[in-house]
Order: sequence, then structure tokens, then C-alpha cells
Amino acid sequence: MKDTVTEPLVGRSIPRIEDAALLSGRGRFVDDLPTAPGTLALAFVRSPHGHAEIRSIDFEAAAAAPGVAAVITGNDVSRLTRSMTVGVKADVACWPMAVDRVRYVGEPVAMVVAADRYAAEDAADLIAVEYEPLEAVVDPVAALAEDAPVLHPSLGGNLINERRFRYGDPEGAFKAAAHRIGISITYPRSACTPIETYGVIATYEPGEDAYDITANFQGPFSIHAVVARSLQVPGNRMRLRTPPDSGGSFGIKQGVFPYIILAGIAARIAGAPVKWIEDRLEHLSASVSATNRQTRIEAAVEDDGRITALDWDQIEDCGAHLRAPEPATLYRMHGNTTGAYAIRNVAIRNRVVLTNKTPTGLNRGFGGPQVYFALERLIDTIARELGLNRLEVIRRNLVPADAFPYRTASGALLDSGDYATALDRAVSEGGLSDLCARRDRARAEGKLYGIGFACVVEPSVSNMGYITTVLTPEERAKAGPKNGAQATATVAIDPLGAVTVKVASVPQGQGHRTVLAQVVADELGLPFEAVRVLADVDTMRDAWSIASGNYSSRFAPAVAGAAKLAAQRIREKLARVAASQLNINANEVTFREGRIGSRGHPENTVSFARVAAAAHWSPGTLPEDVDHTIRETVYWSPEQLEAPTPEDGINSSLCHGFIFDFCGIEIDPVTAEPRIDRYVTMHDCGRILHPAMVDGQVRGGFAQAVGAAFLEEYAYGADGSFQSGTLADYLLPTVMEVPEPVILHHETPSPFTPLGAKGVGEGNCMSTPVCIANAVADALAPEGSALDIVLPLTAAKLAPHVFGDEPDPQEPVPETEVEDTAGGRKLTGEGSALVDTSREEVWKMLLDPTTLEAIVPGSHGIEKVSDTHFKADVTLGVGPVRGRYQADIELFDLDPPNAVTLSGKAVGALGIGQGKGRVTLTETENGTQITYRYEAEIGGKVASVGGRLLDGAANVVIGEFFRALARHAGGGGASGALSRLRGVPALLSSLWKGGRS
Repeated sequence: MKDTVTEPLVGRSIPRIEDAALLSGRGRFVDDLPTAPGTLALAFVRSPHGHAEIRSIDFEAAAAAPGVAAVITGNDVSRLTRSMTVGVKADVACWPMAVDRVRYVGEPVAMVVAADRYAAEDAADLIAVEYEPLEAVVDPVAALAEDAPVLHPSLGGNLINERRFRYGDPEGAFKAAAHRIGISITYPRSACTPIETYGVIATYEPGEDAYDITANFQGPFSIHAVVARSLQVPGNRMRLRTPPDSGGSFGIKQGVFPYIILAGIAARIAGAPVKWIEDRLEHLSASVSATNRQTRIEAAVEDDGRITALDWDQIEDCGAHLRAPEPATLYRMHGNTTGAYAIRNVAIRNRVVLTNKTPTGLNRGFGGPQVYFALERLIDTIARELGLNRLEVIRRNLVPADAFPYRTASGALLDSGDYATALDRAVSEGGLSDLCARRDRARAEGKLYGIGFACVVEPSVSNMGYITTVLTPEERAKAGPKNGAQATATVAIDPLGAVTVKVASVPQGQGHRTVLAQVVADELGLPFEAVRVLADVDTMRDAWSIASGNYSSRFAPAVAGAAKLAAQRIREKLARVAASQLNINANEVTFREGRIGSRGHPENTVSFARVAAAAHWSPGTLPEDVDHTIRETVYWSPEQLEAPTPEDGINSSLCHGFIFDFCGIEIDPVTAEPRIDRYVTMHDCGRILHPAMVDGQVRGGFAQAVGAAFLEEYAYGADGSFQSGTLADYLLPTVMEVPEPVILHHETPSPFTPLGAKGVGEGNCMSTPVCIANAVADALAPEGSALDIVLPLTAAKLAPHVFGDEPDPQEPVPETEVEDTAGGRKLTGEGSALVDTSREEVWKMLLDPTTLEAIVPGSHGIEKVSDTHFKADVTLGVGPVRGRYQADIELFDLDPPNAVTLSGKAVGALGIGQGKGRVTLTETENGTQITYRYEAEIGGKVASVGGRLLDGAANVVIGEFFRALARHAGGGGASGALSRLRGVPALLSSLWKGGRS
């Protein structure tokens, strides 16, 4: 019946519709959207501690500040909302803002609503929060210890969920196997960093008790229900809209939903619309990150490398709160724990742990990087320990081509594939033999060069029921079945015959408008330009379901497939209408080049617009079996996505692509810096709809994976302080670090999707980090036991393998010492300065408020409480961050005029600092020698600006204090004072020049 234009649009790399606006600066992102008159700005006060009790919040000064409409604390939020739904049954409250206790650096403690962002931020600096710091825990294994600090006392510990699974007969397989080979894997935290951060515009309508919220969310999916329940309104009174454009997401923008709740409450309390645009520091320290995971994986292995069983023990660190949809990262891959391999016996132990870190969420490829890093490092280890060829070990374990659709041991239904052929094509077309020859030449020259492999299955279109695998079969039976992945699409025709497509999927750069126009134009025999696609979402206007949204690579297989089905329904109705007008049978109707005609008589045609618009202009002329041709909406959910079985089998995803990668890595013998020499990636993503965009998705995933492999890591101190809070410390790859990969394709269309397409774009985030790690291991140790490889693979981590342990210096360099303690990050240092004045004069200055006000860095005033006790209001800055502090300074152990101990504590928007220093005054021929030694601890936002600045932060402040004292003691202008400053240590000089803000 189908007959379309001569050359189908699907499968061609036509120019993208989106690019004209985006490349000319006409994109419509959340910060570009117009707001109602009177819209106020929102700013947050965030915790400087990883773990602390909130003793008091003094916001009187902030509330009285110019332009402030409201100051809101956690008590206000808990009064007007309900605790957010947690993914497992546990006795914990999960609020979007801290109530009574903070559990990670950056957690919102208060919010200020004001006339503009400047006024809101200034007022936020005036809020004084008194904390009682608690011991923190950041390591997930340590969090399981009986004596570990407990984040949620109501839970009684930090283990929030544990489940064990058994498929086949793993015990028997291990008993019968010739070898038991295992490794332990630490997979670190990293996060996607889109160009556009979070953004929310919220309005509350008191007459209807309803919220109207626009956010660059990638839902709505199930989180809409979480938000509505938290706001304590029915779903139809929580309208959620998204902007037409989003500056990337890669999963992370699902994490905006707590701020949707907070902005809604802010609008309700302030009585006006509220807007918040997250800044980069907030995004890094307080949005969401991928999970870090500790894994022990063991395999039962035969002599030839065939694996008969796997034993997984996974500890998932989900941060301070288990926020929906977590523990999705752990369970999304549950059906795929055997990867691309035919392994029939599997044992799994999953533990979900809470720590004093940012709550986790979805990140590109979520779950895949953590699983495949362990599995593919194990494959590499098996080959090493048995002295086998690594490629042969992979080949011997692959799912055979004649086994598809293939049911894995844990329940996934792998839809299609020919893994061995794809691998062989990659080896041949990607030039592995040439790469091996290059490696051999490099090694002959004494260079460190290795080749790595990785073989993964890329799941897409998540089964909504996979997350319920975290529940026991009894708990699932009580809660009722959950499964499926419903996609929705609407194709509509207006009175002039123009076609519009609307889907419930939020684009973040994937080219939704282009691909959907291709698909629908092909179905209706129209030119590409004749179809318009709307790419925003409005839950009060659009057709959507609890599974709707843009995540888990749903677009090509599910959303575009639903659009195809909706266009087919319209087409079938139009064929019957045209048949009555052309006096032919419906099965003779053709759709070609904007006209509808007869297959047997090409001259017998009528315009598409005339037939399509008939339901508008003359509905009485429609055949009796055609109700209308105005609009068709399709809700599509594949039957293969069933609820978990009573035996815990789960088909976690509908489609399963295949990726085989290999690469060559050279390690610089002088710097230990690793470099990608060549990277080949073979993809089977089913039917390719737009080749150029598919390759773009592969390149994007590859670039992010290179960052995860070499650069990116969320770093925390022992006290929970966040130490990678700027892009100077959380390093992202640039074009200098990301080479051009060789991209190859092998297509096996999925039998489960309308277009035969599978997901693409997440896969290299799963395959590339471990492929690189395997190559680095091969370069450092071509033979023998496997190395313990921990990402990111920085030169500092590789240097001990290249050069051996660094010897202790013969003469220790005098520098600040840094030490992680149970209570925080401790810094100690010393220095001296020579000033041209007497000890008595210097001593008087140390006890004089006027002098202290002049020499305390950033002072706005000194209050004398007693002769030895002072309070100060100061502004301090480190790197890109500035903030107001309330400082408390005391002098004790006085030995006038010889020595005194200064003790100080400062708390403010930048975080917290405390310490003490002993100052000694010694009279010399040239004046007074001021010698000082100090101990200090720093935490909070000042720590989050990064490890590179952290250790110098205290020195900058302390060094400036004594410089100012020296200038003041010396008298005269700045130049005169500085000319008297003779003894400043080289360390403080370098810190002052390099770290001063």
C-alpha cells in the first residue's frame, strides 16, 4: 500500500532545521524566555559543611535589606511541602532544602527572593547560620562500618538498601571451573557539564492552589508525580513546561526537580513569579553527579578463557539523599550484567549507601560506565592471567549471531545483533594490524605503548519497571506491577493541509525537529519543508505519560517510532478519503511529492492539502469509516518490556546496540602523560535515521568519555569539603585532548521498534573509559598480572608506574603542610617579616581595634568586645569566589611585648575557617622581627573553589594580615612600608602573587 517520494528522507544527512536559529543566536533557552511583570529573582544560601547540625538561622538583616520580598528556610519548606518520594522503602525524609541538618557541601539552607539577582545575592550574604559540625563520611565502604557517622539517624545506618540475586547455578559453576579470577574496581564520581545550567521560572496561583512552572527539565516522566506530591497538589495543578531549546543535559537536568519545588514554594510565599538561573559554581557543587561505585567481580573461567559464571558485589554511593529516580544508575543495567557475553550463571549483591556528597542522578550512559569498567577490566585480567590473546577471549564468550533475540541470565532480551561480524569488521576496517605494528615499533624504541579493547552492549528505551527490581518480589506484588516505556506522538493537519508534529520528548541537541520531519514527511509523501515539529513540552497541553521525556536514548527507537505510527494512521485515513474522491480502491492510493494519486493512473491525482483539509472544510464528505483526518495521537509501549518476574528477571531496556572499540595509547616517558594515538569505535545502533547526527552523537559521547578517562573527578576532602568546584579544578577535555575517532557502523535493525532504530550516543561513555584503561595497563605492564587502574588516568597517577616511587627530598622544602583530619582539612605554616619599629609599638597595634581594622584583610569594621576579644565584619575572596564573613578574634597567652597567640573563627557565604597562630616579636638591630606559626582549617565554598587554591587560601589571608601589619608598623605610604618589609618568605610571596583574588 505504501508508496512514497522517490528518495526517502530517512537515512540521509539533510541539513538540520535547528541550526539556523542556534548558529545565529536566536535559540530560545530558559533564560531567554519573557517573564511576567514583577517577576522576582531567587538566590540560595548553601551549606559550607559536609555534615553539620543547623543551630540557628539569623535572617533579620537579610529580610530588611533593600528589594527583599521573602527569606525562606527549611522550616518553611517542610511546612508547605511533603518529603520527596524516595526510590526505596526507608525511614528517611528527603527534603529539597536542609531541615535541621546539612549533609553535603552546597545543600540549600535558605533562599532569598528579591527584586533582582544582585539584591538577592547581597541579602543572602547577610544571613548568619550557626552550625555544629559533625563528622563526615565520604567513602562508601567506610560508610558501612558500624562506627561510621550516620547521615540520617532515623535510618540507623548508611545502608539504605541491599538485595542479593541468583541466576542459574553460579555456585556450581564456580566449583566446577578450572579458574576463579577476580578484581576489585573503584569507579570515581564525575558529571556531565552542559553549557547551560539549571533554570526555573515559577508562578503560584492562590485562587486555584496551582503551580505553573517552566524549567529546562528533560522530563516530565515520573518526576512530575514526585514534584506534584511534594507540593501537595494534584498533578493537574502542577503545570510543567520546558523551553524550546536546552543547552545540553546528558541526563543531569533531571536533577533540577528539587529546585522546581523550591522555586514553586518561593513564588507562593513571595506572592509573585520567581526566576532562578543556576551559576556554574552552584552547578558543580550542588546539582547532581554520576554515582561512584566500589565493585568486586569474579569469574569462573575454563582453561580456554570461556566464562561460565560471574559473581558481582557492588556498593553504590548515592550521596546524601536517595533522590528519585535513584538507585536507577545501579539497576538500569541489571539485565545487562553479562554484557555482550553468553554467560548463564550470575550472582549479584547490590548495596546502596549514603555518604556526605552531592546526591546522584542520571548522567550520560548512567550505569553503563560503572558496569563495563569492571566487566571489561576483568576480561583483560582473565587474558593476562591465563596467557591468552585478549581478542580471542572476547570472541569465545560473545553471544552467537544465531541466538538473537537472546535472553540474558538476569533477564534482558537482546533484540538483534551479529557481534562477531561487527568485531571482525572493526578489526579489518579499523586497521588493528597496522596499530599492532605501530605498537611494536614504539616498544622497540623503548616507548610505553599499549592497545586496549572494550566490548559493550548499549541499552536504550528503559523499561519503567527496572527500578522496581530494587524491591523484593513480595514488595513488588504488594505495590503492583510497573513496566513499559510508553512513547507518545501527535500528528495534526490544519485547515490548509499543513502538517505539525508534537512529541513528549524534550530535545537537548539531538535534532528532534529534523528527524521527526524526515520520518513524517516520508510517511505522507511530502517534502521535508512541509512538516513542522514543535519541540517543547507542556503537561497541560500535550499528550504525555509517566514514561515521557528524553532519557535512556529513547528518541530514535521510541519517540520517532511513535511519530511514524501516528503518521501511518493519518495516512491510512487519508487514503480512504482520496480513494472516494479519485474513484479508486484505497489500496491503489499513492503518496508522492505532495500529491495523492492512483498507482495505476499517475495522472489521476489530487493535492495532499485538499484531501488532508477535508475534515476541516467539509467533514460531511468523509467516507463513513473515516471519523476525521485532523489529528492522530499514538501511545506506543512495546510488549517486550514486562514487569520483573518473581525470579527477579528483568528486561531492563527494549533495544540493545553493540559497540566494539580498540585504541592505541602512548605514555610520555618524561611527563607520564597519556595520549590517544588512534581510536576506533564500531557501532551497531540498528537502522540509522540521520548518519551525520549519529556520528555527532558518537563524537559527543566519545569526548565526554575522554574527559572521564583522563581529567574529570569529583574530589572530596575527608570532612566532606568539595574540592573541584570550578572549571580550573574540574577539568574538561578540549579539542587538544580529544582526537578524531574512526567511526564504523554495522546495522542490524531492531525487530522491536517501528523504525528498526536503537539508541546511540551514550555508548562511548560506557566503552571508552575502560578501553583506554586497558590500553594504559597494556602500556605499563604488557605481561603479567593486571594493574589496579583508577580513573582519571592523570600523569600524577601514572608517574609511580613509569618512574617508581618518588624519593624523599634530601633537604625538605619549607612549605605549608596539609593534612586531612577527622575534623577537617588542617594546614600549618610559618613565616616572618622585619619592620622598622620597636616591639612595644607593634604590641600596641595588635591590641588596637583601629589598627586591626586597618590590617585585617577585607575588614568593614572591628568591634572591641574586651581588651583581648574582637569581632570583625570582613569580605574575603579566593579565586573566583567572594563572600562576607563574620569573624571572631581572640588574643591569649599574652607575654607582652614578646609573644601572643591569636585565635580566630570566620563563618560566612564562602564557608568556614578557623585556626590559631603564635606571634613572636624579637628586637634586632634593624627593627622588630615578627615571626609566626599557625594552624588552620578551611571548609565549605572556599574549599569548593578547588584543591589548587585550597592549600593557599589560608596563606593568602594570613600572609596579607602580617604584610598589612608590617606596612602599618612601618608607617608612611604603601611604597615606604613595602620598602621596610625585608623578610617575607619566598613561599608567601609566591602564594600572594599567584593566589590573590
